[in-house]
Amino acid sequence: MSEIQLKPIWRWQWTLMAGIFLLIVCAVAITIGPVQIKTIEIIHTLLGRETILSDQERSLLIEIRFPRVALAALVGAALATSGAVYQTVFRNPLADPYLLGAAAGAGLGATIAITVARADFYPSLPIFAFIGGILAVIATFLVAGRLYSDPGSLLLSGIAIGSFATAVQTFLQQRNSDVLRPVYSWILGELTVADWSSVRWAALYIFIALGILFSVSKILDALMLSDEEAFSLGVSPNRIRIIAVCAATLATATAVSVSGLIGFVGIVVPHIIKRLTKKATNRALLAIALFGAAFLVLADLGARTLISPAEIPIGVITAFIGAPFFLFILRTRSKNQ
Repeated sequence: MSEIQLKPIWRWQWTLMAGIFLLIVCAVAITIGPVQIKTIEIIHTLLGRETILSDQERSLLIEIRFPRVALAALVGAALATSGAVYQTVFRNPLADPYLLGAAAGAGLGATIAITVARADFYPSLPIFAFIGGILAVIATFLVAGRLYSDPGSLLLSGIAIGSFATAVQTFLQQRNSDVLRPVYSWILGELTVADWSSVRWAALYIFIALGILFSVSKILDALMLSDEEAFSLGVSPNRIRIIAVCAATLATATAVSVSGLIGFVGIVVPHIIKRLTKKATNRALLAIALFGAAFLVLADLGARTLISPAEIPIGVITAFIGAPFFLFILRTRSKNQ
């Protein structure tokens, strides 16, 4: 167990740096845009003081930029933390919600909510998405053969289940062409429809999921050992796996339902943190969540400014970063085997 522990002081140093980095990134993201707003005016607005901002600028700041940055941070934290947890639960450094079928299942669930159930009340979407996500993960387990199957069969099972969910999703889209627009709005991954309502209900689900994962983070370390060693430490590995997978899937499902399919965050951020801290484990989940939030806020900033006034889907930005990173991790892992 000593090989996977992280010194508390070191761990909190990284967490503190992650928090500071997130604050800086959010400040920059709120400031930059087609309409430039000075940082001092943003601070005055947050403190409720008098500003020189026009009503239009104030509305832009409060009703568009603030909720968009807040939602990007929530989604980034959810995806990064879920990725780290999946990698531990499945003992696979390549595990990711988007590779294990959870995201595709969540996307199918949200599509059913929009096309079949015609759900127009946003808080219901994560429920449909969660059901789809958890069913996809269960199907992945069954196809792979066992809960901690070998990496190759687990990834192939996830890809197969994800492809099936995507096929059903496409069928539903074709059968319900009148609601294609809201479906496509999140398939490509975007945060253009962010508002305080979506931030509030997404925060509720994500905070519940992350709270569960943070509370069991120390116990998750035991899953990096064999089941026999975990039992000797008084930990029930299957029980912890179920709790962790359900919580991570809830976080992923909520993120998918509000932002669409934004891939690779769950692979890029945990691996960066682990490489920086050398021995960081799931006890560094808070730092991973904060860095994940900052990562997606930066990605969204690039999505809305690189070809301004047009926007690039945020999923395209994360794919440009994440795909080469994934190949690098895959190549490094193959060399070490």
